[in-house]
Amino acid sequence: MIEDVIVFLKKYKSSRLGLVGLGILIFFVVTAIFAPYIAPYDPHQRYETTEHPNSAHLLGTNHVGQDIVSELIYGTRVSLFITLFASIAAAFIGAFIGLIAGYFKRFDFFLMRIVDLFLTIPRLPLIIIIAAFMRPSVWNLVFVFALFEWSITARIIRSEVLTLKNRHYVDATRMFGAGDFHILGKHILPNVVPLVVVQLVLVSRYIILAESGLSFIGLGDPTAKSWGMMLHDAFEYPTIFISDIWMWWMLPAGLCIVFTILSLTFIGYALEELVNPRLRSMTIL
Repeated sequence: MIEDVIVFLKKYKSSRLGLVGLGILIFFVVTAIFAPYIAPYDPHQRYETTEHPNSAHLLGTNHVGQDIVSELIYGTRVSLFITLFASIAAAFIGAFIGLIAGYFKRFDFFLMRIVDLFLTIPRLPLIIIIAAFMRPSVWNLVFVFALFEWSITARIIRSEVLTLKNRHYVDATRMFGAGDFHILGKHILPNVVPLVVVQLVLVSRYIILAESGLSFIGLGDPTAKSWGMMLHDAFEYPTIFISDIWMWWMLPAGLCIVFTILSLTFIGYALEELVNPRLRSMTIL
């Protein structure tokens, strides 16, 4: 197991984009973990309103006097928390359904019709409608995103399981009396884990963008400082675009969202190149 991890890390190091993406993501993760020690102020503490950047407040203050740097740092924690838990939940649900549908033929038709249903419905409008009727909460956002982001993972895992269950070593294991759950746990699941990890990273890109969008239109948790809520508060300020306040209030939060999505995109590309045989022959920049 340790040798496999070492081999994987050596292959991953050959991707420059993957290393850049991983470095950016590590920066945001470290910022989120150590936010109470990095942030100069409590993000809810109030000072003079709409101050320009100065030595005391590097990015100034917002319309209620809260330090924007502290908001930005604590916003990293909230945004990544929602993205991480929603992505893990969606990947787990998708992997479970994909394994069952791909291995047990009697469940395949029924489960895949459910997957098709979730793939065909317009996700974002439905997420907005459901979020509008739910109590604003970080955990409610995690639930909504996990509910609608598992279907693509389920279809991909099912396709891989359909291929793996007909391999010769699986047939040989079955001939020696191994049960279905033993085969799933020992011979199929380990081979689909890399695909699940890739899908988790790819789904994370959409979730962090969707969370920012929901918070921006006022459907996020107003008590939790996230990048999307910072944008929401900035756009509610009446003179945001006729003054230079947008440069230190709105722009930093937007750039954090952009760089996080870029980091996940780079990591996803690098991982997909490692697990997808069709991409292994391509040269990574």
